[in-house]
Amino acid sequence: MPASSVYIKRDEMMEIKEFDIVLLKDGMIGSVMEVFPNDSLTIDVGSSPEDWETLYDKTVDDVEKVLHTSKE
Repeated sequence: MPASSVYIKRDEMMEIKEFDIVLLKDGMIGSVMEVFPNDSLTIDVGSSPEDWETLYDKTVDDVEKVLHTSKE
């Protein structure tokens, strides 16, 4: 069952929530579709229907920073 958000501690605490827009460490920008208790994430990347892709293999360790946070 997905969690609503997850916190990661690096230099400062960062919360990642469903529908946040994040910058991944590989440079891709994506929207968080699901957050799971084991720190795994489902992220959609791409700029149009022609190149959209869903990434199922990402974790909070793959996130560089949250660019835009969703409203709760």
